[in-house]
Amino acid sequence: MKIVIPGGTGQVGVLLARMFHGSGHEVTVLSRRAIAAPWRVVQWDAETRGDWTHEFDGADAVINLAGRSVNCRYTPENRREILESRVNSARVVGEAIQHSRRPPKVWLQASTATIYAHRYDNANDEMTGIIGGGEPGAPDTWKFSIDVAEAWERVVDETETPHTRRVKMRSSIIMSPDKGGPFDVLLGLVRHGLGGKSGSGDQYVSWIHDYDFIRAVCWLIEHPQFEGPVNLAAPEPLPNAEFMHALRAAWGTKFGFPAAAWMLEIGALFLKTETELILKSRRVIPSRLLREGFEFEFPRWPEAAYDLTQRWKAGRK
Repeated sequence: MKIVIPGGTGQVGVLLARMFHGSGHEVTVLSRRAIAAPWRVVQWDAETRGDWTHEFDGADAVINLAGRSVNCRYTPENRREILESRVNSARVVGEAIQHSRRPPKVWLQASTATIYAHRYDNANDEMTGIIGGGEPGAPDTWKFSIDVAEAWERVVDETETPHTRRVKMRSSIIMSPDKGGPFDVLLGLVRHGLGGKSGSGDQYVSWIHDYDFIRAVCWLIEHPQFEGPVNLAAPEPLPNAEFMHALRAAWGTKFGFPAAAWMLEIGALFLKTETELILKSRRVIPSRLLREGFEFEFPRWPEAAYDLTQRWKAGRK
């Protein structure tokens, strides 16, 4: 296949590019800066059409992952950059598809499970999930994330691509052993004795093992019945306290110092990030994938955590 990945230089983009390239497919990553990679890299500005649009002609799939990292403080300037980087890149990808001589077969657009409301009770799926709003007292920054996700997806909905299927990937936290990723950070806490529950520990964690994420992306490319929103999440989200307990067990330690909400607020301030990434309850299930017969290799977190821990250790020998 011919695969084009706009914004494919981050953790998720590298996961996909590495897999497709290793499987013998033709991979082109669109990047704001020139970088060395085993696959082809073409520069773009993620805002205006240019020579890079020719890469879309005859592509089997365009997987747009472009967008500024949300791992930052939500200052007015950062909020503007987060929103504009997502909306502008999605819009110009849509325009490039519209003007392609041979349009791509499918446009997989990154979205996020954060689009769903903060909740503890019933899980959110693609049909019944509550978008917007949330629990009383949820911080304004959490509503901002939902607004960004809605604006991101709105661009896809408003773009007419009669010859290209459109899929919005509402991804949960993608866990891989790669350096600097979410799993690496969480395991670092466990390794240093800080891997206890966060806040009350009742908030749900939605996650997906990197192997299942990659397999799900391939599944979406190969199955033309998929259009619109699709949750990319393991079928068994679990409360933070249980999540961290399983991660400690995978590492082989029993104790992890817990972090109260106020401690997390102070830590987030020093680390220049937001506590939403830790304290928002994301209880998301992949109803559409399950209904269409997708089988998860790692549906449960204890087994996924053990596999990821072993691979993390092997990668650092």
